Amino acid sequence: MDSFFIIVGLGNPGRKYDGSRHNVGFDVIDELVDRFRIGGPERFGKSMIGKGRIGSRKVILVKPLTYMNLSGEAVQEIVHYYKADPSADLVVISDDIDLEAGTIRIRKKGSAGGHNGLKNIVQHLGTQDFARIRIGVGAKPNPDFDLADYVLGHFSGEEKKVMEEAVSRAAEAVACMAEEGMDLAMNRYNTPRKKKEKKKPVKEEAVQKEETVGQSAAT
Repeated sequence: MDSFFIIVGLGNPGRKYDGSRHNVGFDVIDELVDRFRIGGPERFGKSMIGKGRIGSRKVILVKPLTYMNLSGEAVQEIVHYYKADPSADLVVISDDIDLEAGTIRIRKKGSAGGHNGLKNIVQHLGTQDFARIRIGVGAKPNPDFDLADYVLGHFSGEEKKVMEEAVSRAAEAVACMAEEGMDLAMNRYNTPRKKKEKKKPVKEEAVQKEETVGQSAAT
């Protein structure tokens, strides 16, 4: 019997968080529900889930209801119930402030990278060996800007279009992972890294004169 492919989008429940930077994982789940007509949602323990198929693969779409910092409780519950192998059957979608807005990074495994939701999942599963899709939401506008206010804030008009395209692309990447495998999805959907500009020689520069429960639980 084929196992379910468990797709978890991270975010915070509640209307006030809809469309926030921290909720792009939820946004991808919504996109997948619409695109593939996934059934649900229904309550499962500490999550809202939907079941269906992406191509020939059975999938479960998951939105944890625990708030971001406790996401691992919901993920562990589902992984254990369905006897899933995280390294083969799980993908987690999250925001990332260290990536430029709209950037997509797919990895087979890795550290939490400072993301509290991913940290909690690693803690509860006891492994870092699960796929993740990180979607860049951009860095804080300045070092003094409160991180919680930033990630719980909403996108500007210009950012919205960029992020809508990123969410759509991330949904396509999930479908590719489900049907054709991780390697192809990584090759096809990872945003190419920008080349760093080389510093001009000093002489050339001289000549020319020439970037929740409660708020703490939500982050």
